[in-house]
Amino acid sequence: MLKQIGASALFAGLAAGVLAALLQLWFVVPLLLEAELYESGARAHFTDGYVGSDAGAPPLGDALGRHMGTLAINIVGWIGFGFVLAAGFALAARRGVAVDARRGLLWGLGGFTAVALAPSFGLPPELPGTVAAEITERQTWWAFTVVATALGLALMAFGRGPAWLAGGIAMIAAPHLIGAPHLDRYFGAAAPELAALFSTRALGVSAAAWAFLGLAAGWIWSREAQRA
Repeated sequence: MLKQIGASALFAGLAAGVLAALLQLWFVVPLLLEAELYESGARAHFTDGYVGSDAGAPPLGDALGRHMGTLAINIVGWIGFGFVLAAGFALAARRGVAVDARRGLLWGLGGFTAVALAPSFGLPPELPGTVAAEITERQTWWAFTVVATALGLALMAFGRGPAWLAGGIAMIAAPHLIGAPHLDRYFGAAAPELAALFSTRALGVSAAAWAFLGLAAGWIWSREAQRA
């Protein structure tokens, strides 16, 4: 069992981390660099042109060290997610549920729902320069939403009967009924169109990486189970 957990988490997490980093560098990082120009005042929206001398900045800039850091952080983070997913596989196996690539994909989509999609319903991904509520309040609500959503999905997936289903729905809904912390006004240096594009691309990259992580981890898990 430990070998299955380690192999699934390490190899699938490594591959998912590389995939996530590549997708971020292609789709997300250029938007971050663009937003930083707005934050610094080099660019401004609702004007007839650019302000400053950074208008010709390349899509990925020239910060190679920063991009390598993005790759490293993604690899470490997705390996961590891989261990969480593999631990879930082990618990499912103890209940007699076989895990393969197909079920792994469903687990990956569940991870995306808990870690990214559900929290973004209240706190969408934000560009640099966005003024928001106090960070501790947002972190607390985010963590509560992740845990509540994960528990709710588990109750719905492994529970038996309408009471378990109702309990799962209530757990998932609870953070949103409480409400995420927000200011009473909206602030932001970057154009709202850029912020919207950033949010959708960040969620899209997360969905792709979680789906790949679940698919790969489930496949590796089933292969290791066959060898045992």
